[in-house]
Parts: sequence; C-alpha cells; structure tokens
Amino acid sequence: MTKYIKAGQFRVPEGYGAIVGHASESREFPYGGLFIRLAKLWMRASGTTVTVVGSENIPADGGALLASNHTNYFDMVWVGIPAHLRGRRLVRFMAKKEIFEHRVAGVLMRSMKHLSVDRAAGTASVSEAVARLKAGDLVAVFPEATVSLSYEIKELKSGAVRIAAEAGVPLIPVATWGGQRILPKGGKAQLGRKKIPVRVHVGTPIDPAGDPVERTAALKVALQELLEEARGEYEREYGPFPGGESWRPASLGGGAPTLEEAKEIEKKTKEERARR
Repeated sequence: MTKYIKAGQFRVPEGYGAIVGHASESREFPYGGLFIRLAKLWMRASGTTVTVVGSENIPADGGALLASNHTNYFDMVWVGIPAHLRGRRLVRFMAKKEIFEHRVAGVLMRSMKHLSVDRAAGTASVSEAVARLKAGDLVAVFPEATVSLSYEIKELKSGAVRIAAEAGVPLIPVATWGGQRILPKGGKAQLGRKKIPVRVHVGTPIDPAGDPVERTAALKVALQELLEEARGEYEREYGPFPGGESWRPASLGGGAPTLEEAKEIEKKTKEERARR
C-alpha cells in the first residue's frame, strides 16, 4: 500500500523531493502571489485533503500540454496543483471565451494569462496555445470540451494532440477525482468545512506526433487508466460508500447517469438553448 507524506499542505507518495522554485513563474503576481495563496487558504479552511500522484511527470522547466478529464468547475484548481509542486510552476488554461466576457471572471482570467477559446473560430486560440508552449509555458486543456455528467471519460476532441504536436512538447494526461463532490455541475456547492478529499493523478508523457485520431485514442486510454487508478484508491481509502451517490458513476454503483444517458441529457440541453 502506498505511503504518503506531506508536501506543504498536500499529500504525495513517499520519496517525493521538493525542487527549487521556477525562476519567473514562482514569483508571478497576481496568479502565484495571490490567487494560488487564496486557493490554498480555502483548502485549509474547508479541510480539503488533496493527494497528488505523479507530479514528477511535469517538467520543472519548459513547455508541456496537460490534458485532463473534466468533472467539476474546480478542475482548474486541481490540475494546477501538480505544477505548483514542481517549483511553483503556473498552468495557463484554455477556456471558452464566454468566461472571458464575464465582467469579473474575465478580468481574473486575463490577469492570470489564461487562453480564450472561441469554439466557432478556434484557429487563433490554437496558434496562441502553440506560441505559449514554444515559449516554455505549461498549458492545460480539457479535451472532453465540457464537464462529464457521467464522471466517465467522454469522447475526446483531437485539439490537444494537434496542439502538442505542432508545438513539439510532451502531452501529459491528468486525472482528477473527488472535486465533483465540492462543486458539481448542476448540483449544490459544498464549499464549507466539509473535509472532502480530492485526488490528482499525473501520467507519463504521451508522444503526440503521428496520426491525430490514433494519438487521441492513446490519450483516451491513458486518461481512462489514470481515472480508474484514482477512483480505485479513493474507494479503498475513503469507502466503502453506501451506493446511489450522485457524485459516483453508475459503474461504481453511484447515482450519476451512464455515458449514454449523459449524452442524451447534453443533447436535450443544447436543443433547449437553441430554442431560447
């Protein structure tokens, strides 16, 4: 059984070694100097325990594209933690342009140098992501495009593979689990002192070069394996759970919709938005 130790306020496998802070990113304000500190204060106040496995797979310097599953609205927080453990590096997220158009959220996103994505005209977003990666940034994307209501891995868009291949950087799979209990899509937020555990598992880099369809399939396999690993450890450490929980997938006896049911829900939601 894996033994864990503390790395600041996070749990990491025994043998983890701290490294020197990144020359520029560790001092960047307001992202590192303010927002990350606020996030850590909230985690401490809420009693949120975050266990990180595989942070050594993220480079301590230079560009890499992180591709993560997407189960909740706090995934940007969880995915950023392994990079924080690698010398307080910062992750620039690709997010839909509607967030950047919000009066408050837009200011925050731009101040942290995240990337706006226009799904109707994504060429400029891809070019910007490639440029950032070539300049040595860590960039993250959610290749499922939207939150997975089933908490399973949905079909992936090929953009992650194409961007990483064009930039010539590693493609690193990341799986988070447990965060959907805190801020689920369409559910009640649990932001108080709930002491909800979260796991973040980082996989070994995938070579993005080659056929995009084939490489995207390889990314999906890697994400699925990481997710099953994270969920298995979560069940063993914090379970057993009674069953029927809305935050657990049907495959584990939870009450979340299956992949097919979730697809139908998303379809009806899009149709309703179109009518409005």
